[in-house]
Amino acid sequence: MPAGGSVAVLAQHLAGTGDDVPVQIPRGPAREAAERELSKPRYHEYDPNPLQRALNWLWQRIDDLFSAAAGVAPGGWVGLLVVVLVVLLLIVALRLRLGALRRTPTTTAALFPDRPRTAAEHRTAAEAHAARSDWTPAAQERMRAIVLALEERALLTPAPGRTADEAATEAGRAFPAHADRLRAAARTFDGITYGRRPGTAEEYTLLSALDTDLSQAKPDLTTARPGAAG
Repeated sequence: MPAGGSVAVLAQHLAGTGDDVPVQIPRGPAREAAERELSKPRYHEYDPNPLQRALNWLWQRIDDLFSAAAGVAPGGWVGLLVVVLVVLLLIVALRLRLGALRRTPTTTAALFPDRPRTAAEHRTAAEAHAARSDWTPAAQERMRAIVLALEERALLTPAPGRTADEAATEAGRAFPAHADRLRAAARTFDGITYGRRPGTAEEYTLLSALDTDLSQAKPDLTTARPGAAG
């Protein structure tokens, strides 16, 4: 039975009259009677459940949002679609231009990517790269040879996770006369390894000269780490 019919029958029942007698009841009691009648379960058997109501509300808000955006975009929905496509193309172009993002800061990257070899092995590798004019790996291997040689002389404590900057700082205390050259060597290593710029023949020559000079220099044991020997 429709809700309106139920309310009319309920109103007649409250008035104690038949169908042929006009019924007039105050508005307040009539509203309360209607609310009680309509609150009965049989009127809500096909109501959406709470999840459905939430989803309906969400989709309505999304529709309102897109409708509002289409209303202000030139060309309505077609204009809005064009704007979205242009933004997506800009994002893709920017991503291709910048390339992959690095996950770790370059200033904390380790000097040795794997288990260190001997200084002589690194020098041999450096010279082989230099003979092919591959200056980037040549400079990298020469810097590793410098650090390994100092570790083999017990002037640096072996540390596989050490960075080039850390090695240069520690070595500069043992060889203060070469401290500036060591820092420059560390900057060269970081620049070509993590800055992704190519190495040069001049940089390799400077690193090779530093390697040779350090191998012939006497450490300053007063500023080197305790227990260091030449």
